Amino acid sequence: MSEKEDRVIVEMTIAAPVETVWAAMREPEQLLNWFGWDADTLGDEIRFIFEDHAEADETNRVISFGEYEGVADRVELRAAPGGTVLRMVRSGTVSTDWNGFYEDTWEGWTTFFQQLRFLLERHPGAKRRTLFLSGRLQAPGALPVAALKLEALWNAADGSKVSFALPVGETVTGTVWHRSARQVAMSVDSWGDGLMVITDQPTPNAGPNGGGTALLTTFGLSDAAFAALEQRWTAWWRQRFVKAG
Repeated sequence: MSEKEDRVIVEMTIAAPVETVWAAMREPEQLLNWFGWDADTLGDEIRFIFEDHAEADETNRVISFGEYEGVADRVELRAAPGGTVLRMVRSGTVSTDWNGFYEDTWEGWTTFFQQLRFLLERHPGAKRRTLFLSGRLQAPGALPVAALKLEALWNAADGSKVSFALPVGETVTGTVWHRSARQVAMSVDSWGDGLMVITDQPTPNAGPNGGGTALLTTFGLSDAAFAALEQRWTAWWRQRFVKAG
């Protein structure tokens, strides 16, 4: 039998009790407010991932997801000073080429668990409204972070105040929320203290020129305000990125 090797792909501390974080990961109504983004299929996706293809160990606060091609993910929670430590662990054989495992789910777990942290720390119990954009560059050019003039977020200190005049036609002001090797995020005051997560996707995963995604989370915006946000972002995005498929 092949020996297994673990690799931590997400680790963070959420300023909330472990019981609160566990409930947010087990109750469908709470999952709808941090996992993924608004879509008609979101409820079905949550059932598929968190119920049909997962095992929950409530005693130890561990959720194990189904194995795929010899690789399996699990999320572990433990109480710690300041809240709850969340770890997403990827398990595979010792021969697994981890460098070859860049994929949407890799950065996706980072995005989704940061959205969970944002919800529990900044908007507990609130209902979100999201806009998700994705695509590939048709010709060589700037990936989303650079195209949106957000490069300063790569090196800005967590929690620091930032403001950017975006080429979509609005200025966003807020605080730095997180970054990873491929994505940056900040809160946005004018979106009801919302969250903007911008991800660069490299070649060849996103085609010969790369691509990326924008996931915008808002709270309490009127229908008109959200429609205006959707219009200006979608118009800008479609000029640069073509939907994969």
